[in-house]
Amino acid sequence: MDRGPKQPQVAIIDYGMGNLHSAHKALELVAAGTMSVGITSDPEIIRQAERVVLPGVGAIRDCMAEMHQTGLIPVIRECLASKPFLGICVGMQALMETSEENGGVEGLAHFAGQVRFFGDQLKDAQGQRLKVPHMGWSQVRLAQKDHPLWQGIADQERFYFVHSYFVQAEQRDHLLASCTYGAVELDAALVHQNVAAVQFHPEKSAQAGLQLLNNFLHWQP
Repeated sequence: MDRGPKQPQVAIIDYGMGNLHSAHKALELVAAGTMSVGITSDPEIIRQAERVVLPGVGAIRDCMAEMHQTGLIPVIRECLASKPFLGICVGMQALMETSEENGGVEGLAHFAGQVRFFGDQLKDAQGQRLKVPHMGWSQVRLAQKDHPLWQGIADQERFYFVHSYFVQAEQRDHLLASCTYGAVELDAALVHQNVAAVQFHPEKSAQAGLQLLNNFLHWQP
């Protein structure tokens, strides 16, 4: 069922897998009535929106299967090619070529690179075993100075993560920010032209997350 305004300026794609309520509430908060924000699975409404958000939680296999089953892949590709677009968490992982999760899953291949498993034996610098998933607040290091999506956000700011798999993009000039968990340095945010993607949940990341969402609403790539 579609929810929200029929012709939103910001469309949150509903393909049956995603943290829709939290993302919608956070975007409405930062929009402060200046833009309409809606959750929709209607390709035409998504196509007419000025900006598009692809959220995602759960297993990548199920997320990709739902995108295919709902027939949303073509309009997602159209939006990736034409307007400001933000992928969140599994929505970021879906933009990569492949994921190791579920025995191997093909993504949308918008960004070259893979999604890899942290492993069962991940340890910190002191040799202590770390829990997987990586869950909680972690510092994020900025790789591109003065990018408009990071305006008003400090380098080394903390964001909220929940994931067992992490992104490694092949083209390092697409890296916007990174994060370290144990021995793994993961890509926390990617950006290229009109498309951005973040592994953390900005809608759960307090003021820094809201600032990033506000920046996305005003981003003119």
